[in-house]
Amino acid sequence: MEAFLVGGAVRDTLLGEPVKERDWLVVGTSTEELIRQGFQRVGQHFPVFLHPQTHEEYALPRKARDGASEAPVTVEDDLRRRDLTINAMAQDQHGHLIDPLNGLRDLKQKILRHTPAFRDDPIRVLRLARFAARYHRQGFRIAPETRKLVRKMSRAGDLSNLVGERVFAEIAKGMSESSPVVFIQTLQDLGALREIIPEVDCLFGIPQPARFHPEIDTGLHTLMVLEQACLLSPLPEVRFAALVHDVGKGTTPREDWPRHIGHESRGVPLIRLLAARLCLPNAWRDLAIAVSRYHLNCHRALELRATTLLKTLSGLDAFRNPERFEQFLIVCEADMRGREGFEEQPYPQRMFWLGAFQAAQQIDTRQLGMEGASGEKIREKIARARTKSIESFKNSWLSSPNENQSDNA
Repeated sequence: MEAFLVGGAVRDTLLGEPVKERDWLVVGTSTEELIRQGFQRVGQHFPVFLHPQTHEEYALPRKARDGASEAPVTVEDDLRRRDLTINAMAQDQHGHLIDPLNGLRDLKQKILRHTPAFRDDPIRVLRLARFAARYHRQGFRIAPETRKLVRKMSRAGDLSNLVGERVFAEIAKGMSESSPVVFIQTLQDLGALREIIPEVDCLFGIPQPARFHPEIDTGLHTLMVLEQACLLSPLPEVRFAALVHDVGKGTTPREDWPRHIGHESRGVPLIRLLAARLCLPNAWRDLAIAVSRYHLNCHRALELRATTLLKTLSGLDAFRNPERFEQFLIVCEADMRGREGFEEQPYPQRMFWLGAFQAAQQIDTRQLGMEGASGEKIREKIARARTKSIESFKNSWLSSPNENQSDNA
């Protein structure tokens, strides 16, 4: 058995970047032999095994898509069946580079180029966008012929039957890259976003009132919000919620443009369908729904009555899930700043909501429950007490607006 270091480990070494994980390609062996040696099989789409000591991944060479040939598969054959040329390099045990598709040349020239087998697995379109996002700041660009191929794949419907779990896995990684905006821009530019997340793709070209949105275009605003969310949080679920916060605007009748009355509630069922299609984790889905439904309430916090503030906190499930509530506030701040000329503006609403939440939490619900009332009566009593506490906090806040503004800034 002979093992070759492959893929990202080789690419990152050549780029002078830290190697996060090492994957190996093995030839001269079989599935049965690897299992006999204690390797654990984990691959679903092609044979991948975990080393019994290092737990690094070892894979047998990928066979041709048709699987017709009985000839032994070589290292070069496997590399030609990968996604991009910069990922189609290997090193033998002596450190010699095996590079059948000139990946080193493309790495030096900072080009993302497809392999001959790129179209065999359309999920590679999302991987291409991920690498565009990862290496954007280093000056990498997508080869013109690769752009042409992906647009052809998008028009042909190659992306329409991708498995939701695989799509989500790539989106989660894309939202975790250094430039998630580039990830979405790349998919949109190549015609793939309308197949992957049509709810977001359709926002480009839809106008908004210039009074509130100097950037006008809803799609551009969405990217600006995503950019701000990336500055405020590294969490992919927060960034994704920013991406889909305005999808309800995609259903506004054209005759109502540029206004989008009720887009918050209209976005909720769209996000539910999107979550089901992409198999989103519940935490991602619930945060995105919360942002869609309540983001305007968040912006209007200082105008709301104490009863409405409490209803919003309850609707956000803030008392049982304060972590998600804080994530919600981050996305709302990104929404406010994701507008032309508003990028550096303070967002006092965030501190106001945290203060109102803290005021409501100060109520001793256990003590109220011990005062002899039954179920519904107790809930009403708690609500009244929380409302009164929030009202007191709000009055205090409004009595010193300049201090509160400066604290948040």
